[in-house]
Amino acid sequence: MTSFLSDLVQYRGLFQIITVLGIGGTFQIGFQVSTITYVSQHVKAFINETWLERYGYPIHHDNLLFLWSITVSIFGIGGLLGSSGSRYLTVKYGKKKCLLCNNLLMIAAASIMGCSKIAQSFEMILIGRFMCGVSAGLCVPLHHQYVGEISPRKLRGFANSTSSFFWSLGKAVGQISGQRELLGSQSLWPMLMASCGLPALVQLVTLPFFPESPPYLLMHKGDQEGCKKAIRQLWGEGHHQAEIDDIMKEKATMKNTKILSVLELMTERAFRWQLYMIVILTATVQLCGINAIYFYTFEVLQTAGFDERIISYMTLCVGLSELVATVVCSSIIERLGRKVLVRGGYWIMGSLLAGITVTLSLQDWYFWMPYCSLCLIILFVVVFGVGPAGATVSIRSEIFQLSCRPPAFVIGAVVNWLGVFVIGTTFPFIVERLKHFCFLIFMGVLFTSGIIIHLFLPETKGKSSVEITEEFNKLNFKKKRVPATPSHATEDYTFCTRL
Repeated sequence: MTSFLSDLVQYRGLFQIITVLGIGGTFQIGFQVSTITYVSQHVKAFINETWLERYGYPIHHDNLLFLWSITVSIFGIGGLLGSSGSRYLTVKYGKKKCLLCNNLLMIAAASIMGCSKIAQSFEMILIGRFMCGVSAGLCVPLHHQYVGEISPRKLRGFANSTSSFFWSLGKAVGQISGQRELLGSQSLWPMLMASCGLPALVQLVTLPFFPESPPYLLMHKGDQEGCKKAIRQLWGEGHHQAEIDDIMKEKATMKNTKILSVLELMTERAFRWQLYMIVILTATVQLCGINAIYFYTFEVLQTAGFDERIISYMTLCVGLSELVATVVCSSIIERLGRKVLVRGGYWIMGSLLAGITVTLSLQDWYFWMPYCSLCLIILFVVVFGVGPAGATVSIRSEIFQLSCRPPAFVIGAVVNWLGVFVIGTTFPFIVERLKHFCFLIFMGVLFTSGIIIHLFLPETKGKSSVEITEEFNKLNFKKKRVPATPSHATEDYTFCTRL
């Protein structure tokens, strides 16, 4: 505890920018995921009323379900588009400028959704959700890269895991705001959808006071003075030579190396297993069942047999449980390592999904069985928050060097948003046909991914980018000759030694 408090004082600039990035970054994703659940009944009624007023007859149930699925999943389509352009914009303009402009897009989207009821246009909700998705798709890769680059090695796992904390915080705030007593009422739901503009406004006002990441300033801009100033602002006046050495070694390995395009990264043998890992980790987050539970929490709890009047408070308990779990993850990730948390989390979550399937099958036999279902759902969310939620983000940031991170995060983001779209579109129909047995699909994904992670993912805890790359070279090249990696840096090596 004493060590953490001393780090908090010394690295106060780092903690401040992590907070700003989190509020305008993954907080938004969690907020969007949870609030769409609380406005579902109101938006469906609004679509039906608008349709009746325009055409003189109520909308067919299947068409209403389709429009609602599109309203949910169009967020993922926007995210896919936004993430696809993140690599180009990051390289050309830098992460900080991109994030600032991105906040304007989110504020515009919030304004459009907030005016949808007044304008009697459910199409404005679709447009706003799409724009929110574009904004989220752009900011999330930038957030993860930014946090990974500004953090010293000893705090890298903690800093990366904070994105899952803000994601869970966003969900919890959305669930609290979505209560009927607050913004979840029939008259105030447009304000609930528009409130996503407030975090963007906070980041827009505060982010200009913080620097670009030190590695970006040195390696891409050649700005040594800017790098020194950024290190002082973020890390304080202490001794940071080990981290500076890592930056210089990575710069030496990147000498005469340009930032790869997405296609070049996909065809480069030296990064084959890193790509396998980022695709598996990202796809598993989407296909583990967590988003399905949060997108359609009401439907899941109704299937479990709970009364609709208390379901909103139960979903709030689920969100708060994950929030607490992510705090635990941030405190243990540097002690247990990333691989243990991901692998163990997958296997435990798979076992819990099997239990949820059993309890839902037996809920008509025993009056207390629905409560067992709720307990297992909460435990599933807690395990996700303690294990894969924070550790996955950390791994994705650590297994690529700086020259590969922009295209790698584009690939990861595309896989992520495709998963969001597929789950958002298909899950209502899957539930309608498979009922509670739908969770067996996610269980199979979790056990399979856990085995792959156990066999092939090296531990990244406490290792530099160069050391992690050497671990992956054993898989990428096997018995072939591994390309030599420079172990020293000669140019500009001592420019920061006076910090």
